[in-house]
Amino acid sequence: MTPTTLRIATRKSALALWQAEHVAGLLRAAHPGLRVELVPLSTRGDEILDKPLATIGGKGLFLKELEVAMLEGCADLAVHSLKDVPAELEAGFTLPAILPRADAADAFVSNDYAELNALPRGARVGTSSLRRQAQLRAMRPDLELLDLRGNVGTRLQKLDSGHYEAILLACAGLERLGLHDRIRSRLAAPDWLPAPGQAAIAIEARIDQIEVLEALAVLDDADTRLAVTAERAMNHLLGGSCTVPVGAWCTVTEHGLHLRGMVGDVSSGRLLLAEAAGEGDDPVKLGHDVAQALFAQGASALLSR
Repeated sequence: MTPTTLRIATRKSALALWQAEHVAGLLRAAHPGLRVELVPLSTRGDEILDKPLATIGGKGLFLKELEVAMLEGCADLAVHSLKDVPAELEAGFTLPAILPRADAADAFVSNDYAELNALPRGARVGTSSLRRQAQLRAMRPDLELLDLRGNVGTRLQKLDSGHYEAILLACAGLERLGLHDRIRSRLAAPDWLPAPGQAAIAIEARIDQIEVLEALAVLDDADTRLAVTAERAMNHLLGGSCTVPVGAWCTVTEHGLHLRGMVGDVSSGRLLLAEAAGEGDDPVKLGHDVAQALFAQGASALLSR
């Protein structure tokens, strides 16, 4: 039996609200007559903008308040960017739906330069992602890499104010906000790896809310779930979070799954790369196989830093 009303806990940023409204629209279309309401909340990850995520507790800071709202009965579900969701959820929660993935590439954004290789020596590039920093260091060790926190609008404003020659953002976020024209070029797989789960929207709910889970399941995309499950399994075995530079890209074909993974070092630009193919019925094993291949190359030493 479908509930008559569903309340979506969401962060207050423009991108988070877009994603929540998108899910609300899909739910109304899937369940005619269903009432869907948004419950905007502020999280610690949104409030602490003067420090890198890695030093204040990681990406889970974007989830805690939303999970509390669900536990207290103030919301029935939460909508997240999957790349912000820890590989292991808090007890009592599950992801009943993962939406079809959008463009998982990173965006090179600059007012004066068309692509990464066009930047002059010593140019300032803004990103707080250690994954992006490691890959930048590998490709352009001459650049000055600077932290950049805040929502999409804040980051673009800092670029436009002259603090950086370029910044890196997710293509999917810019496109969802109608800012596609800010993308000067794409940094994409297989040469440049996104974060595990990047560009996929995930819906989180309490595992004991059976009717809610059933209402949400209709939105789940099977191929996206397979791909991101492999990526997240790799990340989990590596102990990955925003405190380590880990990238992953899994594709689904008629022959099964193919996963490419990366562990990097921000200071040296050293990148460890591994890939493997597997059957579509065991994405977790595929993720673990690639993680083990990275460990065999010395990933533990990079991750321990």
